Amino acid sequence: MRCVVLDDYQDVAGQFADWSALEGVDMVSVRRHLADPAEVVRVLRGATVVVVMRERTPLTEAILAKLPDLRLVVTTGYRNASIDLAACRERGITVCGTASRLTPPAELTWALVLGLARHVTQEARSMREGGPWQSTVGRDLAGATFGVIGLGRIGTHVARVAQAFEMDVLAWSPHLTQERAAAAGVRLAPSKRDLMSASDVVSLHLVLSWETRGVIDEGDIAAMRRDAYFVNTARAGLVDNDALVAALQQGRIAGAGLDVFDEEPLPDDHPFRTLPNVLALPHLGYVTAANYRSYFTEAVQDIAAWMAGEPMRVIS
Repeated sequence: MRCVVLDDYQDVAGQFADWSALEGVDMVSVRRHLADPAEVVRVLRGATVVVVMRERTPLTEAILAKLPDLRLVVTTGYRNASIDLAACRERGITVCGTASRLTPPAELTWALVLGLARHVTQEARSMREGGPWQSTVGRDLAGATFGVIGLGRIGTHVARVAQAFEMDVLAWSPHLTQERAAAAGVRLAPSKRDLMSASDVVSLHLVLSWETRGVIDEGDIAAMRRDAYFVNTARAGLVDNDALVAALQQGRIAGAGLDVFDEEPLPDDHPFRTLPNVLALPHLGYVTAANYRSYFTEAVQDIAAWMAGEPMRVIS
């Protein structure tokens, strides 16, 4: 039985789980991203099982139709908008998920916030290259306003850290109530636009859906203060990124910390790679040892359970 693990960029799938427990299964790891659907089909042809990273490689109806041997898809996490679940059901393909920890993306959010506020990249580069000693003046977080868009599990965790930094926390999401905001110890913003205009830092933590796609539009970005920072560790599709690029190029906001992009890997010539007021990372929010251990250990468990005729963690 052939099992293909896609988007294993660091070639670590084999290190974080015991694949030898799957008798008769030949695991193949693919280290590079497959952007061309024809190449996805070529690589997966003959595979019975495929393990995918959340929302990296789409498994569309058109692709699935060309993979008659595929019987099981395992995705990291319990949501993956890139998998056509209806097409999987029609073709008798089981789809299973794994646990995904909330702390890694929340921690990375603060790496970006602190990196921007204290100009960590610039100062570290200056130290390495023998440049000026102290070339920037950092921003204070204590007493500043932190705007959280999306107060789910990750957003709430991020908000607690903001409170530990003695920041005033505003929150907004399409269905956030006064009661839920109060339970988290934060203030409910009167509107999304009010949050954007009042915050020193805006951090995005919504799930991408048809309702939330493009929720941060050109007007929202225009409402931000010139000295404010925008941070996105959620999904690029939540944001009008053309409007964000224009605002950064024109200095209408102080900067952005970004870990997610419309196209990944990010093209070499994209402005987010070169703008001096952007701190960009290659989608590292989920990339930690504990998370990978959960992903791949539970992927092996999912495959073993499916082989035994008792699939577990099935996504419907």
